[in-house]
Amino acid sequence: MTSSDAVTRRGFLMKIGLLFNAAVGVALSVPTLGYVLSPVSRQHKPGYDSWLSLGSVDQFPAGQTRLATYHNPVANFSDGETADIPCWVRNVDGKNFQVFAINCAHLGCPVRWFPQSGLFMCPCHGGAYYQDGSRASGPPERGLFQHNYKIEGGKLLIFAGEMPTPGRACKKPDLVVIQSA
Repeated sequence: MTSSDAVTRRGFLMKIGLLFNAAVGVALSVPTLGYVLSPVSRQHKPGYDSWLSLGSVDQFPAGQTRLATYHNPVANFSDGETADIPCWVRNVDGKNFQVFAINCAHLGCPVRWFPQSGLFMCPCHGGAYYQDGSRASGPPERGLFQHNYKIEGGKLLIFAGEMPTPGRACKKPDLVVIQSA
């Protein structure tokens, strides 16, 4: 072996360094490519577009508000009890219902129903809502979020695919146009 064929210490360490950098580059690029290509490869999970039962209509007497739960249709096995999502069901008059998300519209703390005062109260920042879900006082700027519902076969169903959003929780103000003379 001649001196020109021998691997120098510098050359050996350079090859090890390049190999290490290539491995780190591949390790960092895999999640980045997964994120960038996720809209292309994403599969629609069944259950997002489904109606879920909250139980029999008889469970919710007229004029009362009750706590109900439904199981998240896209939950994983590892989600455990967190896959059971609570909501408040108000039977307005025996025929019409309101189904409220349990979360305060301010920062998402779970609201509690107080039948004595006819108010939903948030323990975190003092937000209060009337029995129809509209804002009574406190920091929330809008009413409670509501789920779409329907009655089918004597069961109260809510649409699981739609998350309650601010646009559905409060009425948007009319646009006023002021013209100058």
